[in-house]
Amino acid sequence: MDIRSLDLNLLVVFDAMLKHQNVTKAAEAIKLSQPAMSAAISRLRTLFDDPLFVRTGAGMAPTPKAQALSLSIRSVVQTIQNDILQPKSFDPSRSDRIFTLVTPDIAEVNFLPRLLSTLAEKSPHISLKTLAMPREAAANALEAGSAEMAIGYFPDLHKAGFFQQKLISSSHVCLIRKNHPDVAEKLTLAQFAKASHAVVKPDGREHVFEQFLQSKKIKRRVVVELSHFMSLLPIIETSNLIATVPKDLADFFVQHGEVRYVPTPMKSPIIDVHLFWHQRFHKDSAHIWLRQVIHQLFSQGTLDKTLTTTIVKAHT
Repeated sequence: MDIRSLDLNLLVVFDAMLKHQNVTKAAEAIKLSQPAMSAAISRLRTLFDDPLFVRTGAGMAPTPKAQALSLSIRSVVQTIQNDILQPKSFDPSRSDRIFTLVTPDIAEVNFLPRLLSTLAEKSPHISLKTLAMPREAAANALEAGSAEMAIGYFPDLHKAGFFQQKLISSSHVCLIRKNHPDVAEKLTLAQFAKASHAVVKPDGREHVFEQFLQSKKIKRRVVVELSHFMSLLPIIETSNLIATVPKDLADFFVQHGEVRYVPTPMKSPIIDVHLFWHQRFHKDSAHIWLRQVIHQLFSQGTLDKTLTTTIVKAHT
């Protein structure tokens, strides 16, 4: 195939079909009429000598050849969009860009309310979409461009091709109901081992505290194992169970429920929460702007300064 005979608009059509797997939705996304979209798909099929997308009960599914071409074509389209056609300046007050973030439920709780409030004030037309996924999938999503940033604990993203900024460090605490009959201000290791526990193990995520307990050969009785941290609050409020969670999440639960927390009876591991992004977005002006907003809002120094200001105001 001679590249001079290739209409690059066909790659845009291919990428839209790959994302939406629906002719009508793909046409709307790239502002083509449905007849024009159908004609472009026909040209793609001729060009690659393959059906590329076939009708199924769930929509237009990509063929194996389309799947094999997907990353390369998406990379070409995004390179043109981000590196060639990207506007020289970015105006957050006028932009209607949609940013996709990979975040576990803890990060959604801790970061999204303040971030959305700031965006509503500075950039009311910008939208956010969050995705929860296993750590391996997060790396693939950032590399493929289906997500632009990840916020949280992602040890697999500390590697070549990715950038990172540290936001906060969080220790672990033991979350209990306010009137727990057996726990006062402290929890001994013997009490911890004897007590009944609720444990959260999100699918595909790093279970830092669980690995720590195994390394120290500390055993406990687990009554319930959950997939989501946000299920904990009503369970802890209405039982004598103990849940060991990151302190920043415990602070949120204390604000919104009838619970309290005490220190863990052992020196537990510290979790460093980072903002990650792939090198393909590193020089994107809109991306740079959002990274700066997130860092200003949530970096440890900023949070400490905000806390100090709040305490000073509260006592004046």
